[in-house]
Amino acid sequence: MTENPEQEQKQASPEPAPEAEVDKFDLRGAWWQVLGGFLIFFVIWGLPISFGAFQDFYTLHYLSTYPASAIAWIGTVQGALLVAVGLLSGPLYDLGYWRLLYATGAFMCVFGLMMLSLSTEYYQVMLSQGFCIGIGSGLLYIPVLTLIGAAFKKQRALAMGVITSGIALGGIMYTLIYLYLLNTLGFGWMVRVIGFVSLAAFAIAAPTLRLGKRRAGTSRKLFDRAALTDVPFLLFTLAQFFVFLGYLVPLFYIPTFAQVALHTSQSTALYILIGSQGASLFGRLAATYVVRYVGVMVPWAGCCCASGILCFAWIAITEQSGFIAFAVLYGFFSGALVALPPSLFPSICPDPSKLGSRLGISWTSTAVAFLIGSPIAGAVIDVGTADFLGAQVWSGSMLLFSVLLLGALWIMLARKLKRVLI
Repeated sequence: MTENPEQEQKQASPEPAPEAEVDKFDLRGAWWQVLGGFLIFFVIWGLPISFGAFQDFYTLHYLSTYPASAIAWIGTVQGALLVAVGLLSGPLYDLGYWRLLYATGAFMCVFGLMMLSLSTEYYQVMLSQGFCIGIGSGLLYIPVLTLIGAAFKKQRALAMGVITSGIALGGIMYTLIYLYLLNTLGFGWMVRVIGFVSLAAFAIAAPTLRLGKRRAGTSRKLFDRAALTDVPFLLFTLAQFFVFLGYLVPLFYIPTFAQVALHTSQSTALYILIGSQGASLFGRLAATYVVRYVGVMVPWAGCCCASGILCFAWIAITEQSGFIAFAVLYGFFSGALVALPPSLFPSICPDPSKLGSRLGISWTSTAVAFLIGSPIAGAVIDVGTADFLGAQVWSGSMLLFSVLLLGALWIMLARKLKRVLI
C-alpha cells in the first residue's frame, strides 16, 4: 500500500514542458537554428534597414512629387507591420503553427518584392513594399525570436547577437545591390535581384529551423490579459516604444542629408549609409560580448544614451568627414538597440508557454513607434533649405527619454531578482 502512492505520483507527474525539451536539444542543432534565424533576419530586417537608399531614390527621383514624410510612411509601414503582426504570429507559434507561419511569411516577402519591381505609382509601392512585405516579415519575426530564445539559456545573448547581426549584413547587401544595379539594370530588375536573394535565404533557412520545431502548445487565448498588469513588462514595452520613435530616423535620412546638406554624390551618400550599417554589425557583436560580464541592462542603457547624444551632435555637423564619423558611431551604438532587448525578455516573462504571446504584445506597441517615428521627423524636415534640425532633436530626445525608462526598469528588476547586473 505504501508503494502505490509513489507509483501513482510518478505516473501522474506532468510531461516535460516544451522549454525543457528545447533545453535538452542537441547543441549542434541549436546553432543550426541560429544560422536559420540569421538568414531570416537578413531578409526581414535587412529590407527596412536599407530603406534609406529607397527613401533617397523615391524622394529625389522616382516619387519626387511626394514629400519626404509621405515617402517615409512606406518604410515605416513595412517596419511597423514587421513587429505588429507578432501580436498574432507569437501566439500562433506557441500553438504549434510554425510551418504555416514560415511558408506564408516567406511567400509574402518574395511576392511583395516581385510586385514592387512592377510598381510605378505611390499606392502600388505602398501596397507591395509597405504592406505585403511588412506582413510577411511579421509572420516570421516573433516566432524566430521565440525559437532561438527557448533554445539557449547561458548563451542566449550570444545567439541573439549572431542572428541580429543578419540585420546589418542584410542592410549592407541590399544597399550594395541598389547601388550597383539601379543604374545598370533599372529599378525593376534591381528589385527582382533582391527578391531572388531573399528567396535563396529563405530556402536555405527552412531545413535548419525545422530542426527546432516545437510541438503544439496547449489550447489558450491568443491575448494574455495578465500582461497589462505586469509592471516590469509594461516598463519594458514603454522603453522600447520610445527607443523606436528615434532609432530609425538617422538611418532613414543619412543619404538624403549627405546629398542635400553636404552636397555629396549619390554613391558617396550610400557608402556612408553602408558604413553605418557595417558599424552596427560590430556594435551588436560587441554588446552581446559585454553582456556575458555585466548583463543586458548596462550595455542597453549605455548604447541608448550614446545614440541619443550623437543625434544632438549631428546638429553641429557641416562637413563630410564629421558626418562619416557620426554615421559610423551611430551605427555602432544603435546596433545594440535591436540585439539586446530579446535577451532580457525571458527574465521579464519567465513562463515559456507565454513567451511568444508576450513578445507579440510588446512589439506591437513598438510597431506604433516604428510607424510614426520617421514620418514625424520627415514632416519637420525641409529638403529645399536642407533643414534637418527638427528631425535631429526629435530622434535625440526620444532616445534619451527612453534611458530614463530603462533606468526605472533596471531598478525594478534588480529588486525583483535581487541582483544588480541583469
